[in-house]
Amino acid sequence: MSDLANNVKDAVSAVNDPHMGVSIVEMGIVQSIEVDNSTAKIVIKPTNPGCMSVTRMAAEAKKQAEGVDGIDKVEIVVEGHAMADSINEMINK
Repeated sequence: MSDLANNVKDAVSAVNDPHMGVSIVEMGIVQSIEVDNSTAKIVIKPTNPGCMSVTRMAAEAKKQAEGVDGIDKVEIVVEGHAMADSINEMINK
C-alpha cells in the first residue's frame, strides 16, 4: 500500500460503526483502499446486507478521505448491501 493509501486508511479509521463503536477499518467493513494519482477508491462491505447505517458510514469515510493531502477525488463503492446501487449513486454524486 502506498503512503498516500496508508494516509487515507488512517483517515478512514476515524469512522466508527455506530452500533459497535469500533473503527470500520478495524471491523473489516473497509474491504480495500486504492489510490490512483489523486483519486481514492474505497470499497465498503457492511456486516449485514440490510445495515441501516452503511450510508452514514460511507459518507463519513468519503469526508475523511477527502481531507487527506494529495487526494482530490474519492469514490466509495458499497458492496454486499441490498441497496448498494442506490447508495453508490447517491454517495458519489
